[in-house]
Amino acid sequence: MDRATGEGHRVERPTETGAPAEASAAAATGAAADAPAAASPPAEGPTGTPTAPRRAWPRRARRTALALLLLVLLPLVASQIALRVTYAGDPADGTRTRGRDALWLGHAWVDGRKGDADVAALAERLAGTGVKDLYVHAGPLEHDGTLPASLYPKARWLVGAVHREMPGVRVQAWLGDVLATEGPTGMRLADAGTRAHVVRSTRQVLDAGFEGAHFDLEPLHSGDRHYLGLLDRLHAVTRARNVPLSVAAHQIDPLPGFHSFWGTVAGHPKWWSQAFFGEVAHRVDQIAVMSYDTLQPLQSTYGGYVAQQTSLALEVTPPGTDLLMGLPFYHENRFGHWNHAETARAAVRGARLGLSRTDAGRARFGVALYVDFAATDSDWAAYREGWCDRAG
Repeated sequence: MDRATGEGHRVERPTETGAPAEASAAAATGAAADAPAAASPPAEGPTGTPTAPRRAWPRRARRTALALLLLVLLPLVASQIALRVTYAGDPADGTRTRGRDALWLGHAWVDGRKGDADVAALAERLAGTGVKDLYVHAGPLEHDGTLPASLYPKARWLVGAVHREMPGVRVQAWLGDVLATEGPTGMRLADAGTRAHVVRSTRQVLDAGFEGAHFDLEPLHSGDRHYLGLLDRLHAVTRARNVPLSVAAHQIDPLPGFHSFWGTVAGHPKWWSQAFFGEVAHRVDQIAVMSYDTLQPLQSTYGGYVAQQTSLALEVTPPGTDLLMGLPFYHENRFGHWNHAETARAAVRGARLGLSRTDAGRARFGVALYVDFAATDSDWAAYREGWCDRAG
């Protein structure tokens, strides 16, 4: 039955002459009308061999496959065009650094591999920029939430050296671990004992001289109530010490509910709902969006994606929380991240465009640079020229 017309399909078989078999019966004359109908022999092809009826299902299958392909491709193409359009235009005047930027630093800064000369070189590199916070890798946390003090023997030296060379810059402990959300091993936030250990480890790094705690727990699924409860407890600790609580955050659904769709298709939800992002932002002092590893194939679509993410994050981040957009200061080519597309320059411009369109006057906004040991001179130039230069 044809769904469009409600009629049944007719299959016509070719005859030797090429005319439909039904036509030869209609044209026959002189036959006895009352004679019993004889069974018609199968139609023969030009060689005299019986031919099988043509089947409609292969054609229908091809049409169905084409329709499914278009169903996937058309939204994808439309989304790429939309992101390219989002990247168009000029950022508003004044959308430059507010002096609240951050830089992720590797473990070498606290395990003895770095010295005074390195701190002096870093101070020279950061002079005239907006970097206020250094997220120094002091972990990783053990899967049970504990943290061996032996991992950061030079923490107090580093804090003192930074204060000497870069007055006003804070040194936060960057703590993270792999969560057991998509595999058998990792930290389990559902375990109350593990959460208690994480709180204790936070007190431990603050006692060692760090001036804040920055958490990066991945992959963290949208809606995790245990994570929100942990943030409440951590914020009570940092607030009592008058230091910031900071987190690295997943990207926000580019379309409502997209994390659920991607989780079903790929087994990795990746994104957070905008509502969950807002819940996290209300529980911390700083939230840094990991706006890289975005699957974008072009610099223009990547920049448009960062602009979109900036707007989505601004809409739900409270005025009292620092919102930082991540800049890729690393260079890899793998699934999800193409070096030619995800550039620091495109990310800076995208962040400025999103800020311009959503909340151009917001004071608590910045960028976070990931990561020091992979950064190139061109990355630093893109940051300085695109974000720190106050000419426009």
